[in-house]
Amino acid sequence: MSLRKYGVLAGLIILGSSGAQASVIDEARHFMNDAEAKIETLVVDSGRADWVKSTYITDDTEIIAAKANEAWITKTMEFAKKSMKYKNAKLPADLERKMQLLRVSFPFAAPSNPKESAELTRLLTSMEGTYGKGKWCKEPGKPCLDITEISKIISTSQDPKELLAAWDGWHQISRPMKKDYTRFVELANKGARELGFKDTGDMWKSQFDMPADAFAKDVDRIWNQVKPLYESLHAYTRKKLREKYGASVVPESGPIPAHLLGNLWAQEWNAVAPIVIPEDMKPGDDLDEVMAKNKVTPVQMMKYGEGFFTSLGLPSLPESFWTRSQFVKPLDREVVCHASAWDIDTKDDLRIKMCIKGTGEDFVTTHHELGHTFYQRAYKDQPLMFREGANDGFHEAIGDTVALSITPAYLQKVGLISKVTNDPKKDTGQLLSMALERLVFFPFGIMMDKWRWKVFNGEIKPSQYNQAWWDLKREYQGIAPAGRTRTEADFDPGAKYHIPANVSYVRYFVARVLQFQFHQSLAKAAGCTEPLHRCSIYGNEKAGRMFREMLAEGRSKPWPETLKKLTGKTELDAGAVMEYFAPLKKWLDEQNKGTTVGWDAQKGPSEHATGR
Repeated sequence: MSLRKYGVLAGLIILGSSGAQASVIDEARHFMNDAEAKIETLVVDSGRADWVKSTYITDDTEIIAAKANEAWITKTMEFAKKSMKYKNAKLPADLERKMQLLRVSFPFAAPSNPKESAELTRLLTSMEGTYGKGKWCKEPGKPCLDITEISKIISTSQDPKELLAAWDGWHQISRPMKKDYTRFVELANKGARELGFKDTGDMWKSQFDMPADAFAKDVDRIWNQVKPLYESLHAYTRKKLREKYGASVVPESGPIPAHLLGNLWAQEWNAVAPIVIPEDMKPGDDLDEVMAKNKVTPVQMMKYGEGFFTSLGLPSLPESFWTRSQFVKPLDREVVCHASAWDIDTKDDLRIKMCIKGTGEDFVTTHHELGHTFYQRAYKDQPLMFREGANDGFHEAIGDTVALSITPAYLQKVGLISKVTNDPKKDTGQLLSMALERLVFFPFGIMMDKWRWKVFNGEIKPSQYNQAWWDLKREYQGIAPAGRTRTEADFDPGAKYHIPANVSYVRYFVARVLQFQFHQSLAKAAGCTEPLHRCSIYGNEKAGRMFREMLAEGRSKPWPETLKKLTGKTELDAGAVMEYFAPLKKWLDEQNKGTTVGWDAQKGPSEHATGR
């Protein structure tokens, strides 16, 4: 029917449609207001219960927290599925955004069928339980070792046989998970499709304000920016490990054996720094020594961190933060010591939970966790659905951005050191140390979710789970297993917590990119003319204003718009990573002369499953 030919009738139809559309919008807004109000109450209840469970660990507090979490998740999923009624409605931008955020608010969607929903929950609980109880029984008749004890061996031992035994011992704990994980994928995909997504991986990627396929391509684009630097570090590290362990353990070219890198998953290599960093290049101002010399207490550490943010114009923390947080491990009860920032009431009841021991790592961690805290406070006046980071990577990136400003110049300004020594060798050593921690995470952060995206969309079948895992680790990380041949009886992906717990991982990759991108823009705004790795934004008014404006937006806009407010760009860009590590890249290339750089990413892991 042509509008021109049937103008009067068409006009009546349009008028009627307009009125109906207004009614749909009113109905949708009422639905969302109701959802936000009810979810907020449950979020607060769950937060309080979780806090008590984490700071007073008993069977009772765990049960109370589990029930509060179940109520929150159940109600939120109920609202998410009801929101599908408005999937094709033409809603105002803010309302449409809230609907979309509601649908992707959890890492999985349970199917509507109550039996299947209960089965999905049981599978996740079972897999997490298997992981949490995982132990390696090193010798018959002796106590078995948990992940903390195994990780200590991996990070401190320099005996390749002991390292291989510990590495393989931990990876055996996940073998029983494979059947459960296979069924979990089926059920999670069914729930995701009920919310209009192709599969669970599609749902995860849709959290990033762009088509899922476009986001996946963006991840590869960023990786290609960073890859030359990673390959240089990989080649240098392989050479130093070969010098340490010999040609029979470490190949001259090709992948590095996974058990030699100081971490069960080779996601960070800082534990091999004593082998890799030359003695005359060891970083100068050791933070452990700085903390000890100044006798910095846990509360003082937090005060230094708060002072960083207030120097940028952000308001001081409320008194309740200081009375309700946990800074040290209590002597009278069991607690969860893993550092975390809590936004209990999504407004002003902000807390941090840590077990501070006074180390340099604690000093950096307090600044990082306070990044979450000040971000939470900055967006507290947004509607509930927008009280979150601009995307899943932003929250982690804020704290890490601040950590990049913990430079010798900052330590001098706050009175923790008396003078700054600019020694190019020490500078390069510091960059090498940081690269072993932060740079090597890039390929790991990609391959974790690359594997899951392909599992969820069916490209990787259950019969290929383990082979595909190692193919991706080889392709992106340039590492391979040693020792016995890995088979499909193994389920090595499950030996990493985020797989059985179903926690999306690409957010950490995004955060790694953003922290350097933020730091570059803020340092420029602060007028820093030194190399990027020496810049600190502490006390700079202009940088502080830009920072505050970005934080206050929360998740109210698509993240490219929020990113533009700070950086002037609407896309992720690893150029800042390359600038930050430029002096290191030059040094690595000099060290790698005559050394093979790169590895063959095509051969399967079985070809390197030797007896090394």
